[in-house]
This record gives sequence, C-alpha cells and structure tokens, in this order.
Amino acid sequence: MSEEKNTIEGRNPVFEALRSGMPIDKILISETAKKEALGKILSAAKERKIPVQTVRPQKLAELAETEASQGVIAICAAAQYVSVDDILAKAEEKGKPPFVIIADEITDPHNLGAIIRTANAAGADGIIIPKNRSAGIGAIAAKTSAGAVSYTPVARVTNLAQTIDSLKERGLWVMGADMDGDDMYKSNLTGAIALVVGSEGKGISRLIKQKCDFMVRIPMFGEINSLNASVAAAVLMYEIVRQRETK
Repeated sequence: MSEEKNTIEGRNPVFEALRSGMPIDKILISETAKKEALGKILSAAKERKIPVQTVRPQKLAELAETEASQGVIAICAAAQYVSVDDILAKAEEKGKPPFVIIADEITDPHNLGAIIRTANAAGADGIIIPKNRSAGIGAIAAKTSAGAVSYTPVARVTNLAQTIDSLKERGLWVMGADMDGDDMYKSNLTGAIALVVGSEGKGISRLIKQKCDFMVRIPMFGEINSLNASVAAAVLMYEIVRQRETK
C-alpha cells in the first residue's frame, strides 16, 4: 500500500475517516467552529488518541483545498492506494463474484469522488484508476465521496491496459460504457464484472475500449443524449446490482 500526505475536509468525511480507522496525524478545528456540531469528531478523536488542535480560521482556509471544510480538517494519508490483488481478495472474502469499477481518465476530482461514493453504496469491491491522466484521492475527491474513500479501496495502476488483461485472466468480464454499445437492459451484467467508465466528452480511450469484452449504453428518451460521467456510472452500477439481486 502506498500513501500520500493529504487532507480530509468537512465534518462527515472526517468522522468517517476516524470511524474507519484511517491513519490520521492530527485534526485541526477552527476556533470559530461550534464545538457541539463537532461532538462526534472530538469524541472519536479522543478515543483514538489523535491530537486535536484549535487554529485561526485563516490558517484553516490556507490549508483547505475545498470551499466546504465546515471548520474541520484532518491531516492524514487520505490517498491510501491498495493493489488490484487487495480488491479481488476483498471480493473473495464476501463470497461473491468480483464487482470492480475502472475509471479511465476521470480528471475531475468531483466526478471521481461521486463515483467512489456510489461504488460504496452499490457494494462494489473497489475502484481502479490510472496513475497518469486521472484525478487522485485528494481532498476534493474525499469530500465529494462523503467519506466513502475510507471504506472503498482504490488501486492506482501504471498500465491500465495490462491491468485489464490481468482481470480477464482472473475470470472477470470487462464492460465499457459507450453510446454505441448494446442496451444495458438487454445485456447480461451478472457474474464477475469490471465496469469501465470514461471521462466526459472523450469517453473511454481507444486502447481501453479495444480491451473491453463488450460495450453497453444507457437508453436515452429525452432531448439530451448524454449524462455526467459520475451519473452514468451510477446508473450502470445499479443496473449491475439489479441484475445480480434478481438473478
């Protein structure tokens, strides 16, 4: 597992990081923050013996990477990356076929955070992102995930194409989201599966698209023919869940 020093900002993300056991060096709170609103955080930090430091609002603003710190920042290893093997081992522990999300060149940390949040809610085993041309698990992604980064493992790989080949060798079907794909309602999305979601505008990169076993699309019935990347990922994830649960 590799780590990068980072921050987690906002009351709920910080509390979930504390609750999950994520390594935290210290917690900074604004001297103007209402202590009663931070009660759960202060109690959890005391229980884990994590130092809490009161600082001026200006100091917190200088450290904040988002505009919604809510008066609290945790200084920690927010970007904890695991291996793909770790993700597959987690699936094996559940006794269910692996369910993995591959985010191909999602450069907007808000989108990545939202995808991680939905992946956690949908019971996905983990997220795989490329090391280059991708957002990482920084403060913005952590905040947008509403604390899900503390529970859903993320693997950051050097070569996404090779990783997909490895997943195939281990029995996963690799499904790409594409407007030219088959109707998701008419596709079999059960079993061991890796869902590939591309960036807005570009979609899945050419090489990664070639590596996919099949492509699926979300039916569109209105005047707008595309969805935000994280919204599209959410729709597809829950179609996978629906088919798995009703199999």
